Amino acid sequence: MSLSSPARPERRIPFVLAVLATGIPMFMATLDNLVMTNALPVIRVELDASVEELQWFINAYTLAFASLILMAVALGDRLGRRTVFVAGIAIFTIASALAALSTDPGQLIAARVVQGLGAAAIMPLSLSLLAGSVEPRRRPLAIGIWGGLAGLGVAVGPLIGGAVLEGWSWEAIFWINVPVGLVAIPVILAVLPNAFGARLRLDLLGLLLAATGVFGLVFGIVRGNDAGWDSAEVLGSLIGGGVLLALFLLWERRTASPLLPLRLFRDRSFTIANAVGFGFSFGMFGAVFILIQFLQIVQGHSPLEAAIMTTPWTMAPMIVAPLAGFVAPRVGTRALIVTGLVLQAAGLFWLAVTIDADAGYGVMLPAFIAAGVGMGMVFAPSSTAVLAHIVPADTAKASGTNSTLREIGVALGIAVLTAVFTGAGGELTPTGYVDAAQPAVFVGAAVVLATAVLAIFLPAGRGTHPPTGSVETRESELVGA
Repeated sequence: MSLSSPARPERRIPFVLAVLATGIPMFMATLDNLVMTNALPVIRVELDASVEELQWFINAYTLAFASLILMAVALGDRLGRRTVFVAGIAIFTIASALAALSTDPGQLIAARVVQGLGAAAIMPLSLSLLAGSVEPRRRPLAIGIWGGLAGLGVAVGPLIGGAVLEGWSWEAIFWINVPVGLVAIPVILAVLPNAFGARLRLDLLGLLLAATGVFGLVFGIVRGNDAGWDSAEVLGSLIGGGVLLALFLLWERRTASPLLPLRLFRDRSFTIANAVGFGFSFGMFGAVFILIQFLQIVQGHSPLEAAIMTTPWTMAPMIVAPLAGFVAPRVGTRALIVTGLVLQAAGLFWLAVTIDADAGYGVMLPAFIAAGVGMGMVFAPSSTAVLAHIVPADTAKASGTNSTLREIGVALGIAVLTAVFTGAGGELTPTGYVDAAQPAVFVGAAVVLATAVLAIFLPAGRGTHPPTGSVETRESELVGA
């Protein structure tokens, strides 16, 4: 049963305050992902971390974030979006301090889990609060700035991380979040309204089954090479994770208020676009995990130098994604997505072939550009394809599902490609890295290419736009973009 809170008049606040109060915390959360990736080689040395622990530095955050996205939206509707948003910032800020204070890999992994829980509340609710706080005629501009900040956080993450690591220490990449959080919370409480939504029953059992199931699969893959793929530990994790996910699907079919409405997958565009998001994240970000360390461990570049070298890859989507969104109604989302995935696969194949301790930057640059342009061609069109035929009432769940599957793809991609790396005898040394990195990057490229083939079966998508409706509907459409 759904109980909606009484309608409340929307409170308008100064435009700049609304954008800053919602955008800066979101920028902080998006920044933290690639900042961490660029810092891995340094943290490995400082904390004497293994390759398995390096994976969990990323996956602990990603899995916690993915598991709670849909639940955070539901909690915001019940308890107040501002309330849950502030709670997420507080959790993220405290966890950042704990990460900075970590003295061993276990402590850092635990802190990253808590960071992911906080980010899950920050990301979806920041846009809801922004759209409800500015006057209707200025909402498109506000949402555009919000999207730009999100893209900027991803793009400049490696650069900021490299600069901080070179000027201070790895702990500083976490300490910089603390003053941001301490300033943001009182500002948000002072200026943003506490909007409410439909009070649906929380699918706690669905959350538990999905989160533990995915964790079981990732844990089994991560432990496979060290413990043995036929060991009780690994087989138990993989089989247990699969069983839990099967139970999750069965539960979602019968519960009245599912965390993930399976009926959405009856739509071909929604289903294939989500598979594209998963496959793209699996192959591309798994390969990034391997390649960013190659530049530092094998070629000896500093974190800042490595970040500058990959700038064509990380910054290209900021330019290409808006252009792709503009031309998508004319050429179709399918054409852009397929082309973008082919470019990414070509870039990864090229890097896998040419990766070598003596490979010059001019050899790698075309691959970085191709991968960056390809990513930009996939981002906006795939979000449009996810929502192309979804009715307004389902857009929040649909875009949240897309975000969740993409994050799970990141976690599984890092786990599988690192398993390929370690299975090929890879070591985190200048002489033991390249021969094992090549097959891992090849696997990532193959997954992206297979995803391009799958994307051919998308509807053409010419002239389609995400459904429109109320303010809340439109906000929800953009959360997963």
